[in-house]
Amino acid sequence: LAGLQAVAGWPDAPRPVLAGALLAERALDGDQDARAFLVEEVYEPLRDAGAPLLDTLTTYLEQGSSLEATARLLFVHPNTVRYRLRRVTELTGYVPADGRAAFTLRIALVLGRFVSRPANL
Repeated sequence: LAGLQAVAGWPDAPRPVLAGALLAERALDGDQDARAFLVEEVYEPLRDAGAPLLDTLTTYLEQGSSLEATARLLFVHPNTVRYRLRRVTELTGYVPADGRAAFTLRIALVLGRFVSRPANL
């Protein structure tokens, strides 16, 4: 039912579409189960893997999925960026180069940062 409500956020979704394919839309629509899943199953494994992986993914998404721009900004070789992005896929199941997956990863990063922020803010 959560997917049925959130499908309006992805008008071109295939029909039928699994609720799991709508995690980002569900999270934006206020679905607490989707938010928890994205934090626990996507953000936390990335965070636990270390700052370089999280920084690489963040920079990659902010640079419009450009390997070269990401490598320049992080002062690493493009192959290092490729390796780290493969690790992101291994840990989360989402391929950062895929538009839908990148959207879900971005939402997971934002939600994870919300959960991780200091309580006094």
